[in-house]
Amino acid sequence: MPSSPSSPDTPIPLPPLVAAFIEATNSVDLEQLMATFADDALVNDQLRDYWGKAAIRDWAERDIIGDRLTIAVTKIVSHYGNFILTANVDGNFDKRGLPDPLVLAFYFTPHHELIVQLIILRNRCDV
Repeated sequence: MPSSPSSPDTPIPLPPLVAAFIEATNSVDLEQLMATFADDALVNDQLRDYWGKAAIRDWAERDIIGDRLTIAVTKIVSHYGNFILTANVDGNFDKRGLPDPLVLAFYFTPHHELIVQLIILRNRCDV
């Protein structure tokens, strides 16, 4: 049964699966990163869907590993078994028009210790 939510103002310890994703990203380790995903996982990044490990690998090689993305966690909360991570993100990508720091929200849906869905958004504070 999914756990109840924590308050958005009550951070939790970093779950091992999320920690593994961050470690792989920050270490520029594609194989370790891919090991965190289920075979039929879905990633939505920049409003684009990547279904399954082959598509996720292409996305990760280009946008995570290729851009040498780094994730500096600022907060994580649990919400009914899902994890919402807020982080400052940096890397070798085109930063024109982006705020500094670039703050992204990562919405992780785990299942059997693997990521089955990851949605990455730049949430707006001015709405």
